[in-house]
Amino acid sequence: MDAAQEAQNREAFRHAVVNTLERRLFYIPSFKIYRGVAGLYDYGPPGCAVKSNVLAFWRQHFVLEENMLEVDCPCVTPEVVLKASGHVDKFTDLMVKDEKTGTCYRADHLLKDYCNDKLEKDPNLSAEKAAELRHVLAVLDDLSAEELGAKIKGYGITAPDTKNSLSDPYPFNLMFQTSIGPSGLSPGYMRPETAQGIFVNFKDLYYYNGNKLPFAAAQIGQAFRNEISPRQGLLRVREFTLAEIEHFVDPDDKSHPKFSEVATLEFLMFPREDQVSGRAARRIPIGEAVSEGIVNNETLGYFIGRVYLFLTQLGIDKDRLRFRQHLANEMAHYAADCWDAEIECSYGWIECVGIADRSAYDLRAHTDKSGVPLVAHEKFPEPREVEKLVITPVKKELGLAFKGSQKMVIEALEAMGEKEAMELKATLEAKGEAEFHVCTLDKVVTIKNNMVSISKEKKKEHQRVFTPSVIEPSFGIGRIIYCLYEHSFYTRASRDGDEQLNVFGFPPLVAPIKCTVFPLVQNQQYEEVAKSIARSLTAVGITYKIDITGTSIGKRYARTDELGVPLAITVDSTSSVTIRERDSKQQIRVNVDEVASVVKEFTDGVSTWGDVLWRYPTHSS
Repeated sequence: MDAAQEAQNREAFRHAVVNTLERRLFYIPSFKIYRGVAGLYDYGPPGCAVKSNVLAFWRQHFVLEENMLEVDCPCVTPEVVLKASGHVDKFTDLMVKDEKTGTCYRADHLLKDYCNDKLEKDPNLSAEKAAELRHVLAVLDDLSAEELGAKIKGYGITAPDTKNSLSDPYPFNLMFQTSIGPSGLSPGYMRPETAQGIFVNFKDLYYYNGNKLPFAAAQIGQAFRNEISPRQGLLRVREFTLAEIEHFVDPDDKSHPKFSEVATLEFLMFPREDQVSGRAARRIPIGEAVSEGIVNNETLGYFIGRVYLFLTQLGIDKDRLRFRQHLANEMAHYAADCWDAEIECSYGWIECVGIADRSAYDLRAHTDKSGVPLVAHEKFPEPREVEKLVITPVKKELGLAFKGSQKMVIEALEAMGEKEAMELKATLEAKGEAEFHVCTLDKVVTIKNNMVSISKEKKKEHQRVFTPSVIEPSFGIGRIIYCLYEHSFYTRASRDGDEQLNVFGFPPLVAPIKCTVFPLVQNQQYEEVAKSIARSLTAVGITYKIDITGTSIGKRYARTDELGVPLAITVDSTSSVTIRERDSKQQIRVNVDEVASVVKEFTDGVSTWGDVLWRYPTHSS
């Protein structure tokens, strides 16, 4: 099949899924009667139920099983917090404008669309040109504003809607700005992630945990990003739900006591070296990936394994799930290692979970900005003699030499690492003066021998004080749910074969409604039995839908299959009923007083349909 035909099939499949989701109210564009707002969506009743089930399983799989500390922090965040984290200065995308209408577009999206469009639809494309476009796609994230602008102009890319020329790319901060209080003097932002709320509470959480490491804190909440040109439905939106974990660990010991529980798991991994050399993703046991140094440490590997189990148990197809390591140009300067759980859907491979070793960057940044030490302590059984670097700036001499810049020079001297400090000491002793770069002034100054004292002293220490490292799994819940919709969707012929019926094959774990109850015909006795079954389902916490319309049973089955309901109970007598399983369409006969327990054990995952089928007589319609 050629690329153009494949793209057409993907679009047709996506259209069928999205049409079903909107028609059955899984989600709809927000403010629809006012023509909606791009990037904002409402979840309808079945969508809310799926989301609630996914989050309940997330809490069980991570918060409960790993004994995490859950917090809930405000969405409105003071500017000072996001200044310290780097979001105010660096949380940007490159934007271009239609020079006549002023409509804005993401520059990298326009270039990506152009390249993909040419590769998929241009039959006259030469091999050389195709290789060039693939290279552009590979390095897209690494292009500067100037390089991106040059490519857009070079390929003659114009505004998609009007074909007008475009401005040069320029940075746009993606955070929604607001002010806290009526004066407007306290700037703030709607948070772009939930993580900062956990970092600023580290000191109290560490105390709550008995001053012990490692421990993890978790948060589920809304995040906001003012996307330039949102598209791809639920995959790129302006308000979304994040579920994030910050696992605090000793930087000198990133082993994990439960790593052996996931070490034998084998799944698709896409290490950096394989991407660079053009190889495909391959199945690697996570234990092997850690022992060979492909994954930086055991704790990071443990969470990659746990994320794999979480996604596949939700219903994500394991053959369309891979863990891709960030390339060198994608990595944050402070990160030790970073992997994305990517799920393949009709839009291609979509990043749904990021699992990063963020080192100690976040806690250090907030320590520096707030002046509150966000550190951990390790008490020694016996005092230890250690050699400590002591840097003592001579403030009087520095004040005379640098006047207004004295404070920044002192801070730069005190922040020196051991290697840099000892090199400066050697130069001062040999020459009497040395050149020294002060990054906050962005210039080189001359430091003289009488301006600073650098030495090493032996001291006895009773404890080690250090800044913990952070391993962060971050889950985009909306993206996971959309991929789950696509992975669960299929069609099958109706009984008479004249139409294709839509089915969502959700695992019972995430199905929005666990069962439906149908009186076979409109009959008061059957309706009373149906109501009695409904009461027993409510008593054991099972969600159900009762349908007493006179529609044919086949049509009622089709309606509930389209909602992904795993079981349908048909009341066709007063003493026993039939239970039909959605995917196999097999039916069993069960006594009325046993119905609730059968449904509960199946939907809770205690028994499979095969187990249930073995215990009860089958029923053929």
